[in-house]
Amino acid sequence: MTAPVFVVEHFDAGDGGRYVLDGPEGRHAVSVKRLRAGEDVVLTDGAGRWAECVVVDTEGKDRLIVHMDSVAEEPVESPRITVVQALPKGDRGELAVETMTETGVDAVVPWTASRCITQWKGERGLKALAKWRATAREAGKQSRRVRFPEVADAASTKQVAALLADADFAAVLHEEGSSDPLATAELPAAGHIVLVVGPEGGVSPEELAVFAESGAKPYRLGRSVLRTSTAGTAATALLLGRTGRWS
Repeated sequence: MTAPVFVVEHFDAGDGGRYVLDGPEGRHAVSVKRLRAGEDVVLTDGAGRWAECVVVDTEGKDRLIVHMDSVAEEPVESPRITVVQALPKGDRGELAVETMTETGVDAVVPWTASRCITQWKGERGLKALAKWRATAREAGKQSRRVRFPEVADAASTKQVAALLADADFAAVLHEEGSSDPLATAELPAAGHIVLVVGPEGGVSPEELAVFAESGAKPYRLGRSVLRTSTAGTAATALLLGRTGRWS
């Protein structure tokens, strides 16, 4: 079993490498995980910096005392994979973010597609975005990542098109039989890959045309049609294997 991961804001250790993990993370470590002296933990800022530590002691219900040797930094993965995720209904958006994070996606862009039933507006939209970001954080910890995926602000079709235009490889997942298979697409060895996952109602012809102008072709995953909440995870796994990131 790999060491549990906890998020910290800084890595300032005291004399002899003594570091105190407190607050909600400390409480989770002491009262929920019930960590004890001699056990290993990993502290990370979620942006690539991390430190392997050994538990020395606990204080009360929310303070974990660890010994920290040194801080390392995980390099940025290449090629970078971003999934533009159309807004699903209910909590399926959090499900999509959770599984894509566990799989290894680098960034998620919520997309307000024309056929989305769910719309992020005002306070409701801010709360939904906060849930996606919290989900990415918790799933990053659970999957032992030290660089969590970025969850951007909700994007319009025009903003997605601009993102696709700057990508080294851009694809729209589309179930049309004439679409090329993503499994045989020519992929870059480095740079930025951007995938667009449409809503349950599919990507509209107008959106496909806008994305095509930005250099994004339609691709299919397989014979079955996946739900919007699972297509991004399946496509990410396929690309991680094909680009060598899972080698």
